Amino acid sequence: MFRGRASTHGRGRLGCHGFAFACKPPCRKGCFCNTMLREDSRIPGHKFSSGASASAKGNEHAIARRTPPPPKGPPLPPWSTIEGTIIRPSKGPSLNLSKPKINALLALALFTFAFLSAEFRFDINVGLLAGAERVVIAQGFILGASVLGFIGYAPLLGLAQRKGHSLAAVNAAAVPIVIVGLTQIQLPTAPLVLEILGCVAFFGLGLLGAAAHHAFSLAFQDDSKLATGAGAAYAAGILMQFAVNLLNCGSIVEPIILGTATIIISALSAVPQETAESPNSRINPFVEPSHALAKQACWSIALVMILACLFSTLDNVVTLSNAHGTIAVQAWPRLFLAASGLAAGVIFDLAERRYMGLVMLGIAVLSTISILAVEAGADPNLGLVVFYLSSGFFVTFFTATFTQLATRMHAPALWSGMGRAANNACAFTTSGISLALVTSGNVALIMIGALVLLVAACAAFVAAGLFRLPQTEQERKHQQLAEEALAAPTVEEQRQAFIANHALTPREVDVLIAVTQDERPLKQVAEELGISMRMVQRHLSSIYQKTDTQTRAGLTKAFPSA
Repeated sequence: MFRGRASTHGRGRLGCHGFAFACKPPCRKGCFCNTMLREDSRIPGHKFSSGASASAKGNEHAIARRTPPPPKGPPLPPWSTIEGTIIRPSKGPSLNLSKPKINALLALALFTFAFLSAEFRFDINVGLLAGAERVVIAQGFILGASVLGFIGYAPLLGLAQRKGHSLAAVNAAAVPIVIVGLTQIQLPTAPLVLEILGCVAFFGLGLLGAAAHHAFSLAFQDDSKLATGAGAAYAAGILMQFAVNLLNCGSIVEPIILGTATIIISALSAVPQETAESPNSRINPFVEPSHALAKQACWSIALVMILACLFSTLDNVVTLSNAHGTIAVQAWPRLFLAASGLAAGVIFDLAERRYMGLVMLGIAVLSTISILAVEAGADPNLGLVVFYLSSGFFVTFFTATFTQLATRMHAPALWSGMGRAANNACAFTTSGISLALVTSGNVALIMIGALVLLVAACAAFVAAGLFRLPQTEQERKHQQLAEEALAAPTVEEQRQAFIANHALTPREVDVLIAVTQDERPLKQVAEELGISMRMVQRHLSSIYQKTDTQTRAGLTKAFPSA
């Protein structure tokens, strides 16, 4: 007499013969028979209403117990999600100011305040000690030093982690570097010493800036209000600088304020590294996301540098005028810079940032027009207002662009602040050329250069995927293939479906896998399975009948394979 195990976990009820079952077709005696019987085992007088064997009826349960499928990972996201991780952000709720986001916003705002305040004071003191013409050149030096800080932060962070140091220790190491340089900037002794220690200070500010941008990108990753956060942080930093300049704190209080700001930046930017893992780790092999992201990142760098050339020219006009004392940079027009940064964030976030590229192109055209107007003799204050309005949009643009890319790159700490680094690098490398153009007064040459830069900017916008152009026929086919690949079942799923659809018994499954794996003789198959040759032939005949095949080759072709 056969003996079975009663189910105690809801798998089935105990039949009258002591067998646990998974389904419940009644037999002629009003009971339920075991669905786990072997194919060659029968209980006299009992037959399922369907007329099929017990083992055939319990095939699914038997397969699940005998050969459980391998654990499946989470399914790949749909194509729209994958495309969004490359070009546009995923949809999300309104700005939720959690503690990490508040810390990141404060760190980025304080960095903006400290960086711009130190740069402003540096320009003023260099102009007093070395003359107005030296200001643009010296400003290029400190911006170049800040680029080294932005780029060097990621390698230093990796080195510190390999030596067992925390992120807070890396950030804290930059604080004394900044404070030493800021002291000389506020209390200059000689032009050469001022420039050298100014470079030291801005190298440290570059390190802290990279840390602040890294913290911001991690806190706002895949957030639909990322650009709004970037614009708000920039506006807050500008307002802090405006307030300090308006209060005229003096050469003693201002260094204390800036030093305190650097300490707070260091503390707020110490984000736990376990949050650095990107949630978009699963990728679509058809679109080669790593290649697409690298291409987008490189073109975004080129775009920022092209646009920075336009803004650098206008910035040099403002800087040169300020060094001569004709424009008060700390006066009311600077409030437009804060307003434009905040407005840019709100506008950029509309429609999932689809129109960010188009809006930025319009701002670039407006800035070019303002350059031409000022050089043609218009009021410099008009150019200053246009410059501040445009600059707010530009800073928010490159901050949002690279902070949303950073969490999907291999080195997020490097790419988070790459927008600011590219902007400063362009200002450093082109400051001499820009100054020569400004002082030459050649309006025609400036116009030609501006038009060339606009054409190059348009090409970079398209290459970086910032213009929402219609898909081509090839791109649509590519997308269809990707969607089909994501929707297609795995080989294991296809095999399970094949077995279930044809109601194969567990022993038939063993024979099926053995005979379709290769062309081994049936005798060898029988030896490996531990059954007789006659039983293998019997099972194979049953498989042929159930699967509507006639030969072993036909069965091999019908059964899904890897």
